[in-house]
Amino acid sequence: MTIIAPSLLACDFLNIEPELLSFDGVKDLWFHLDIMDGHFVPNLTFGHPIIELITKKSPHKCDAHFMVTNPEFHGETLKNMGIHNFTFHVEAVADSLSLIKELKKNYPSVGISIKPNTPVGKLSDEVLKAVDLVLVMSVEPGFGGQSFMPAAYDKIKELVSRRKSLGAHFQIQVDGGVTDKNAKELVAAGADNLVAGSYIFKTTKVNYKNKVESLR
Repeated sequence: MTIIAPSLLACDFLNIEPELLSFDGVKDLWFHLDIMDGHFVPNLTFGHPIIELITKKSPHKCDAHFMVTNPEFHGETLKNMGIHNFTFHVEAVADSLSLIKELKKNYPSVGISIKPNTPVGKLSDEVLKAVDLVLVMSVEPGFGGQSFMPAAYDKIKELVSRRKSLGAHFQIQVDGGVTDKNAKELVAAGADNLVAGSYIFKTTKVNYKNKVESLR
């Protein structure tokens, strides 16, 4: 079953607990947290207190995507907050493999992300064998509501091919402009995990579960 990861960047933050509870009973669902530092990307989102609140109130696994220049700092300071998956950007660090090994001491799942202009070839075989998830950004990271970039399809297919040849087991996650218009094609290309923000949350709350299912 494809995992759907509603991006909380698009939810109603003044009513975050009811927003989280709106997805009770939905299977194969993660909550996606976009954590930005205003430096690696030109936007600033929530910090440690909000992350802790979400992980404590969440009925689902929390999937944190760190768009920051110092992911190792966050890996250490957030290690006891119940985050399931910790994803950082390959563009932000000099030694991805060492950081993956360090994060695996404290997180059940560790992911690595690539920006739209970063080729899949930037990820070494050793990194792909070590990670649990590869996040393909299909928009420029930093802001929600952008249009999907079709070049993501070729990246997904390349990752599928390399995963098979390496005998690796990472999930392929896609984030950016995901809707019911492209979800089927993304899954057909090989995506296992779809992040969607505006598509899910920019509707009435009673439709959240229907929006999730429409992506499957």
